[in-house]
Amino acid sequence: MDSSKNWLQFYQVDVFTSEPFGGNPLAVFPSPGELSEREFQQIAREMNLSETVFVLPPSDSKAAAKVRIFTPLQEIPFAGHPILGTFYVLGTLKHLALQEPVTKVFYECTLGLYALDLIVLKGQIEQVIMSQPSPQFIDVITQAEAIYDIAKALGIHRSLIADTLFPVELVSTGLPVLIVPIRSLTAAKSMEVDHSEVLEICARFGANGIMIFTTMTVEESATVHTRMFADPIGISEDPATGSASGALGAYLVKNGVVEVGPTTEVVMEQGYEIDRPSRILVQIFSDDDVIKEIKVGGQVVMVAEGKMVY
Repeated sequence: MDSSKNWLQFYQVDVFTSEPFGGNPLAVFPSPGELSEREFQQIAREMNLSETVFVLPPSDSKAAAKVRIFTPLQEIPFAGHPILGTFYVLGTLKHLALQEPVTKVFYECTLGLYALDLIVLKGQIEQVIMSQPSPQFIDVITQAEAIYDIAKALGIHRSLIADTLFPVELVSTGLPVLIVPIRSLTAAKSMEVDHSEVLEICARFGANGIMIFTTMTVEESATVHTRMFADPIGISEDPATGSASGALGAYLVKNGVVEVGPTTEVVMEQGYEIDRPSRILVQIFSDDDVIKEIKVGGQVVMVAEGKMVY
């Protein structure tokens, strides 16, 4: 390697899966040093994954690290799988002092300071679970014309949405996502999405993407089957979306789609249509019908490490 070149160590993981080549891939740069804003974005574009994370010293003394998250197109303030994958890498590299059975840490991102749990068994990280910002139920889309336009963007008949009797709703647990119920698994899997129209719909309603769901699933153990189209941030279809899954979990509880208790656990399957099956655990904690906390977690596997030379 040319000694006159700059280089950075990186690690690549798959998040929300127990097997390589499933879940959502992520690149993590645990020690990026001092990069310019342009270099952060150039590196993320070169990695060309849905997200790339750079780990920086925190400004809050409670935090184990500060994370900056970039898609190939832009920096985003918050996302689920990048945070889970990053702390799996930091724990695996022993940058964190792991304690069994649970190692609790705080992380800092653009939105603030949040908690995260690493589930540890025999020195190995079995699962990573993060707290998300409190849910915001921003808007319910009821206009027939808007539902028609959303269905058209997804390449389906509007009745496949309307017949579910559940609302189309804009919800955020960090990033606003338009949640669209779909009547059947067949309809969910056979969509012919017009991504230019997805962009238009997201711009109209202020969403970072459209997440569709159906209560019919591929795996018997899953609660819902989902797909996420995040064209506004440069991702045509995301294989596993932690932030949107948190928003969907809040939606499912609010709208009575699932049986609700003080702690409601939902298993979401995603990524099947693009051959990256993913499994996302969402926990919704409620008190007197008020959602108090959302947690999203899953498994992570290391698949690659290397050096970027520039």
